[in-house]
Amino acid sequence: MATTAEIFAQIQGRMAANPQKLASINAVYHFSLSGEDGGSFHVTLSGGQGTAGAGAPQTPDCTVLMSSADFKAMVAGTANATGLFMSGKLRIQGDMGLAMRLQSLLG
Repeated sequence: MATTAEIFAQIQGRMAANPQKLASINAVYHFSLSGEDGGSFHVTLSGGQGTAGAGAPQTPDCTVLMSSADFKAMVAGTANATGLFMSGKLRIQGDMGLAMRLQSLLG
């Protein structure tokens, strides 16, 4: 299974390959992932451009809090974001509307 850092590198690659998916989103996401291989990561979208990687952004619009294991399962498609949210394993701080748009970036 890929490490969390590798997953964010893959997200960076998908964003670079499909900038049209980013055109309508201007947001800064912070992923605070707990557990083994966790840490702070970011996805920043602006003007059809995107960056993803390690480190917490200074002023996120949306913060996603979950375990790194659940994040990996969600990205792999073996866990459902809605199910994780409803069970309390995924928490959102900030703009819930932006959080709902994340699936198109992560999948």
